[in-house]
Amino acid sequence: MPTPRETILVALHARLSELPATALRGDVLPERVPAEGLLILRDGEPGEPEVTLSPLRYHYQHRAEIEAVVQGPDRDAAFDTLTASIGAALAADRTLGGLCDWIEAEAPRPVDLPVEGAASLKAAVLPVVLHYSTADPLT
Repeated sequence: MPTPRETILVALHARLSELPATALRGDVLPERVPAEGLLILRDGEPGEPEVTLSPLRYHYQHRAEIEAVVQGPDRDAAFDTLTASIGAALAADRTLGGLCDWIEAEAPRPVDLPVEGAASLKAAVLPVVLHYSTADPLT
């Protein structure tokens, strides 16, 4: 049985997979970026939990990351559309179907990445904070 952490990350990846962009999890940046854009979910860091006793619970603010990448002549508009669609997908269900207490994205910091012999990439890392609690940090 998967841990709550893994279950939440799988649900987040599934939510991203519903978007028009290609959504990967933990993969390297491929040689070609699809026309609709590319999203790569990185598992990130669960951080140090707050602990409550009776019953024992570990409360995490897990920081996952979504790498968003677009390429093409209209990459600024495509990037804006892609990040807005991520925000809308997360806002549609802030608990991922009840799997976590709250999910919230932080603002991206976009950069233009030159590519030799091709249109440059526009990319950013979007931190996503997942709030959840578990009875054991390893299960």
